[in-house]
Amino acid sequence: MFTGIIEELGRIETLEPHEGGARIGVAASTVTEGSGEGDSIAVNGVCLTALDIKPGGFAADLSQETLDRSTLGRLRVGSPVNLERAVTAASRLGGHIVQGHVDGRGTFLSGFETGDFWTVTIGFPGELARYFVYKGSVAVEGISLTIAELKDNSFEIAIIPKTWKLTNLSSLRPGDAVNLEADVIAKYVERMMQFRP
Repeated sequence: MFTGIIEELGRIETLEPHEGGARIGVAASTVTEGSGEGDSIAVNGVCLTALDIKPGGFAADLSQETLDRSTLGRLRVGSPVNLERAVTAASRLGGHIVQGHVDGRGTFLSGFETGDFWTVTIGFPGELARYFVYKGSVAVEGISLTIAELKDNSFEIAIIPKTWKLTNLSSLRPGDAVNLEADVIAKYVERMMQFRP
């Protein structure tokens, strides 16, 4: 489990396609501290198993399902990636409950500056619309964000300067795909409502 509070902006160092998937090498320093072989690290909001951990980075294997379902299949050497270690029992829950299980890909439509802040518009596929609510939580590229304005097929989020600087949002261009994870509470409520007597 994660909180959507990004700890570090890493970079893809290596990308090796394999039969049925790929292996990435990620340059990082903060998230490797205290991490052991097999620990979970979210990369752009996707929960991955950290391997070959060194002070300067780690590796992770990507299944074909992960490559197909998330934006990780579009990474290139040098791509910036949002990184977060899994929470512990002693962690503060600063964002919201993020599982690292991507529900679908959205589209970065626009980002414009308003003073020191940014307003970002994200398009989403119709099947995810039922999970989004005004002032509700959403994870975009693994970042815990609040929906500031909701439309039929897009939402706006207000980005503070620190988030803009610390994450890969500032490197996105209109048309770029982004990983979306809806609030897990909404998904559980939907499931329970299906079995109401």
